[in-house]
Amino acid sequence: MLNSSVLVLNRSYLPIHVTSVRRAFSLLYQGIARAVDAQYQTFDFDEWSQLAVAREAEAIGTAGGRIRIPRVIVLIAFDRLPKRHVRFSRINLMARDNFQCQYCGLRPSRGELNLDHVVPRALGGRSTWENVVTSCVDCNRRKGGRTPRQAHMKLRSLPERPRWTPLMNLMLSSVRYEEWRPFLNVVDASYWNVELAD
Repeated sequence: MLNSSVLVLNRSYLPIHVTSVRRAFSLLYQGIARAVDAQYQTFDFDEWSQLAVAREAEAIGTAGGRIRIPRVIVLIAFDRLPKRHVRFSRINLMARDNFQCQYCGLRPSRGELNLDHVVPRALGGRSTWENVVTSCVDCNRRKGGRTPRQAHMKLRSLPERPRWTPLMNLMLSSVRYEEWRPFLNVVDASYWNVELAD
């Protein structure tokens, strides 16, 4: 339970990260963050620990009693926006391709996934978003140092630079907790970020 996920919002209520329950409680206890409930009220650690815990609610046991698990926290002082530049990294490539082989469509374990240059480096291919895809070990071996056309293989989708952080897209497509929905929905997020008139 302590390793399950908590959505972290910046001071403007924009999602910036997913952390563990353990880390979320640490941030609450240190006064760096506040817990957010379903009515969008915020609570510091003492206030949150005083809330009654419904029988069906997710909670952890402590020496002082049961404490509800916060599924959303907001940082008090952090107001930077999430980066729009997407780092060209192994995890972002795999997330962009949904951890799926772009040739056969299988989803092996992460350790069984490789990165494949569509146009091999030996043929002048570069390491760019538009030339690298996720592939399983078998497809990577079968393709070898050839282009997909030369190997008689077809890409499931053309690789392209993501417009948004792939891990954020993955998070948006698989909302784990209902409490996250209002903050991950673009329309709802804009509600929190519109400048209010006097």
